[in-house]
Amino acid sequence: MYTSTKLPRTSALFISALLGGVIFTSCASSEQTANKSAPQSAPQIVANDAVNPASAPARENSISQKAEAAPIARSRPQLIKKAAISLTVNSVDRTIDAVSQIINQQQGDLIGLKQQQPKNDNPRYTATIQLRIPENRLEPTLEQLAKLGTVGSRNITAEDVGDRLVDFQARLTNLQKTEANLQKIMDRAGSVRDVLSVAQELSNVRQTIEQIDARLKSLQNQVAYSTITLNLEAAVSSTSPQPALGLQVQETWNNSTHSLRAFSVGLLKLGIWLIVYSPYLLIFAALVYGFSRWRRTHSPRLTQTPESTSSD
Repeated sequence: MYTSTKLPRTSALFISALLGGVIFTSCASSEQTANKSAPQSAPQIVANDAVNPASAPARENSISQKAEAAPIARSRPQLIKKAAISLTVNSVDRTIDAVSQIINQQQGDLIGLKQQQPKNDNPRYTATIQLRIPENRLEPTLEQLAKLGTVGSRNITAEDVGDRLVDFQARLTNLQKTEANLQKIMDRAGSVRDVLSVAQELSNVRQTIEQIDARLKSLQNQVAYSTITLNLEAAVSSTSPQPALGLQVQETWNNSTHSLRAFSVGLLKLGIWLIVYSPYLLIFAALVYGFSRWRRTHSPRLTQTPESTSSD
């Protein structure tokens, strides 16, 4: 009786132990697999180094090699470059032609040209040229320009606008997200008032997007293209040549005929004025004539001299 009751309990305990072992074994195997697939954490590395000190230097060397193999990526500075160069040349006109050829070779643009002819106070021939060159061709272009004459001065300035570009790009991204959200709200809006309000806000956002996008493109264009201001000055002062004898005679003839024509026109104008004011002139002449005649009529007789009295 006792033996029959003990066997079922023993078999139940055996089965429970067997199931527990199977579950524990499966959990342990899954944890080992996860540990193999996942990278070791810092405490595990320290524990492994404590157990096996010889592996620590090898691990440090491998970490340093990985750090050297993957250098830190630095963003390229966004610079707006401007250069200015002054040259003394033999011929300003020929130098301008050479500069045009250099611009075509460097795929640049001529954005300004100012020439100043010789004057009395400044007898030298000067010119100022403004160029726009791709940023990567700035130095070669300056070297070619320096070969055209004697360099008087040369300077390059640069302005980093990387922070402004990043700021504009971030603002543009946020505004574009806001625009998309407003568009969704507008699609779900029910009343006309809500639709008009959302449409007004959407219009303001789009206007701001266009302004920021224009400023962003302008900065990017200034970064992509550098500006060069080239000042040219003739080495020898230019003097105007003496005109030929025939030109001098022709110029004198032209001046004299012009003077005669002007004098004739002046006389004609004077005659017209006299004709217009002739009534007043006639009245004035009549008054002068009447006054002189009245004076001769009413003037006292001259006294006789003693010689005439004695003769009487």
